This record gives sequence, structure tokens and C-alpha cells, in this order.
Amino acid sequence: MSTRTLILGGTRFLGRYLATACQQRGHRVTLFHRGLSDADALPEVEHLIGDRNGNLDAVRGKAWDIVFDTSGYDVAPVRAAALAVAHADVHYVFVSSISVYSDFTRVSDESAPRRHLDDAEHVALSIDSYGGLKAACEDAASEALPGRVQSIRAGLILGPHDYDARFAYWLRRIARGGEVLAPGKPEAFVQFIDVRDLAAWMVRSAEERRAGPFNVTGPLHFVTMSGLLDTIRTVTRSDARFTWVPDAFLVEHEVAPYSEMPFWLPEATPFRIDVTRAVDAGLAYRPVAETVRDTWAWLQTGWDAAASARAQLRIQVPAGIDDAREARLLAAFHGRPHSTDETEGLGRPKTDA
Repeated sequence: MSTRTLILGGTRFLGRYLATACQQRGHRVTLFHRGLSDADALPEVEHLIGDRNGNLDAVRGKAWDIVFDTSGYDVAPVRAAALAVAHADVHYVFVSSISVYSDFTRVSDESAPRRHLDDAEHVALSIDSYGGLKAACEDAASEALPGRVQSIRAGLILGPHDYDARFAYWLRRIARGGEVLAPGKPEAFVQFIDVRDLAAWMVRSAEERRAGPFNVTGPLHFVTMSGLLDTIRTVTRSDARFTWVPDAFLVEHEVAPYSEMPFWLPEATPFRIDVTRAVDAGLAYRPVAETVRDTWAWLQTGWDAAASARAQLRIQVPAGIDDAREARLLAAFHGRPHSTDETEGLGRPKTDA
């Protein structure tokens, strides 16, 4: 008898790759979603329409072997979903985040302290509350299904169908060429994972009924910032020239880490994630060039086609700096003369989150 698998979500990014990976391994796949984001995706699997924030009737009382929760951000809906699918043999995989960790100055394994929110049940989702809410959701799922929950603490996920604008910023900016502001140290390591590698590992580990938390992102010494940007330049056949601007200058000019300058964190906050547990459980990585190549190819037409999915996002993360601000920062870094008008905007824009 084939594995019966339910995906809460499934039509946007990670969910669609989970569905594909499950199909490849012979699962009978059901997607539960609202029908608002690319509802025509994956027509060959069963689709159930509902709303995890209030209408779980379509999934209640049915028996699945594995449930992937890719869309849980609030405590009460996560608890309700876990209870709705509860039975003795279900394995519940909750997609959490490395943002659950509270200390950005250490290498964090799964035992590291997590964020805590008072009265998390009633905290509204925002960029600031995101990590604490994910931690509280982990707990809610585990309380509903003791010993049967696997928490996937994912890092930055890249690949085709990515609706986050941070990787798209670097692809587009480097493809345009010219002088490009490159942040921090070229040799600084960055961590991310291809969505296809993440999905494939999640399905295999769910089949093995692995419970508890797992950090699932790139390894600590996977690729440097210069290696990533150089790969993008090669794939996009760009003439970009990188000017490496040190942390101190960027901090002084209020450049926002990880949003205005995606993938960059100042050396004072070296947030690093230990993925040993997941690697020991079989997590493997494809070459960075493959992720860059495939995402760049998808971006040409897929980004515009995914506008409806992006419109449904509950958190919009600012990504990248505009050309004018980049030019002003580069001019200031080189010490070139500029007018008073040109110096305006060197600080962080007041509209940034």
C-alpha cells in the first residue's frame, strides 16, 4: 500500500517540490489549500480546498501516514491542524525556521536556546515576531502529537518558483553588469539550500519517521559570498565588477543586513547554523551553479507568472537597494566628490521594515 501524504499548502514553492518528490517515491498525494495561489499547479494530485485558519473540515477525520505543514505561522491554527489529522500512526513534519534561535553570535545546533514570546497564542505575525512564533508553533504541534513531530528548521531556501525577492535581487543586479556593491568580506561563508534538495531529504526522512528538530540549510563551509556572486556572474554572462565594501562602512551608512544586502550579515553577528544532524541523516547538496542556473532560467518568465502567489504572502521582506542608493554608497566609499543632493539617501530609507 502506497504512503498517504497530505501537504498543507503545496502550490507555491517548497510544497510543490514536496509533492513532486512524494510522487516520485510512489506516495498518494493530497494538497490542502485555499485555491488562491497557482491553484492549477500539480493537476495530477488530489486537491482539497479549505482554510487552515478556520475551515479544516476537508482534512478532519481522514487518515494520512505523513503530513507536511508548510504554511504554519500562528500557534492556534498549527495546533488545530495537528489535532485534525491526529491518529496513532501519523508523522507530522512542521516547516519551522532557523529564526527560532535567540543568539546570533554562536554556532547554533538544535539544542541552542530559542526565542520566546509571552502569550504567543495572540501575537500577530510580523518580521520581528516570526522566529518566536515558529518556536511556539513547534511546541504546539509537539504537544498535540507527542513524539510524532519533526521540526524542519530551514534556512534561506533558493530555487525555481522562489517567491522571495532576495536571491532574485542578486541575479538581476549582477546580470545588469557594471560596478556592483558587494557587501562585507569576499571570504565570508553564506548558508542556503536548494528547494529540491530540501524537499527530497524531507520526504526520505519523513518515511524514516525521524522526529525532533533538524537544522536544514547549507553547511557551514559550503560557499563564500565571492563564490556565490562569481557564479552568478558566470551563469548570467555578465560583465559585473565587484567592489567589496567592508562591514563598518555598510553599518555606518545603515545598510540593512540580509534585506538591502541579501545574504550579508556583519561580522559582529555571525549567525551560523550547524547542520550535522541532518547531514548524518542523509542530507545532500547539489552544486551551487545548478541552483543559480535553474533559478535564473525560471526568473525570465516565472517571476511575473508567480505574482498571484507573492500577493498572498503574509510577510513581505524588503530585498536589495535601488540603483541610485547603490551609486551614492559606492561614490561615498570611493571618496568621490558629490553634491548635497547626492548625499541624501546614504542612510537607510525610512520606508524600510
